[in-house]
Amino acid sequence: MIIGTFKECKQGESRVVLTPNEVSELTAGGHTVLVGKGTGENAGFPDEFYVEAGAVLKESMEEIYANAELIVKVKEILPEEYDLLREGQIIFTCLHPAANREEVDVLLDKKVVAFTAEDTHQYGSPNGEVAGKLGALWGAHYLLSVNGGMGKLVGGIGGAPGIQALVIGAGIVGRSAANVLSSLGARVTMMDVNIGVLRDAQYLLPKGIDTMFSNQSNIRQLLPHVDLVINCVKWPKQRKDHLITRDMLKLMRKKAVIIDISADVGGAIETYRPTTYEDPVYEVDGIIHFGVDNIPGAAPHTTSIAYAASVFAHIQAIADHGPEEAARRNPYLRRGLTAYKGILTHEETSLIQQRERVSAEKLLGV
Repeated sequence: MIIGTFKECKQGESRVVLTPNEVSELTAGGHTVLVGKGTGENAGFPDEFYVEAGAVLKESMEEIYANAELIVKVKEILPEEYDLLREGQIIFTCLHPAANREEVDVLLDKKVVAFTAEDTHQYGSPNGEVAGKLGALWGAHYLLSVNGGMGKLVGGIGGAPGIQALVIGAGIVGRSAANVLSSLGARVTMMDVNIGVLRDAQYLLPKGIDTMFSNQSNIRQLLPHVDLVINCVKWPKQRKDHLITRDMLKLMRKKAVIIDISADVGGAIETYRPTTYEDPVYEVDGIIHFGVDNIPGAAPHTTSIAYAASVFAHIQAIADHGPEEAARRNPYLRRGLTAYKGILTHEETSLIQQRERVSAEKLLGV
């Protein structure tokens, strides 16, 4: 199979879904890998590394779309890519389809076979772990007065306590954030709706992390005392309520910081809006908000190594067996099937956008 990847179009995004290691595996298996020039440059993977691994370098994204049977990338399909898609082409990337009706329209109209990569992880995405750790570090950064914050050092010093932090969500992202903050000396409260997850966290994380059941009442009690809030809850898109409303911001200390790692417009944090690393923060009612929606893009080398390895089995299976047979064999890959030659198969997208769908199981005869 001819597989293509190229430098991401999204601003501030330098991650790659294939490092030279994965390219070497694919070419050894008889596949052709087309790599756009400069694809991995900002992630620490220069062109010569890809050539040594057996890749064929191409000048442009357009050339790769025109020749590759399987397109693999990190982020969603952007408008400048829409006209490049070809009928029957296979796409494997983080599509975020439920939140992007226009993108879904194009995928269906072009009759491609599209997989939503973020739904194919058996053990959770490495991107979530990176986002949690970086979110904690950005929170510490913006609490400093030179960065617009209230002038607090995350871990405190002798005679002055560390910050109080609230981490909402105790999954991979939340545990990663809490671990970093606690290690730096912050006093952390972590919330979740799953008592089993909270119980496990007590044994997995450093001592000194408190746990509470996540609901708006408990959050209201804590907000007057916290300096940093990190939201790690992926809010159901059909819900119209919020965990932290704009009205609740007045409970917080001025220049406190909210890091919304989940990055959902209209989600758990009512006042969230997406930003980029070019202009990452904004204030609402005196509260600093960090809204970057691709946080792991700041550590592209580390993230790419782990992420590429985590999804490589899916990419290799598609290349070796074709998308249909690969999806039949693997329920996690099948869960990510989003569009198949003009048919919507993605359950969440169907629910949110009120579209008809055919399940992947029915379509593939599983």
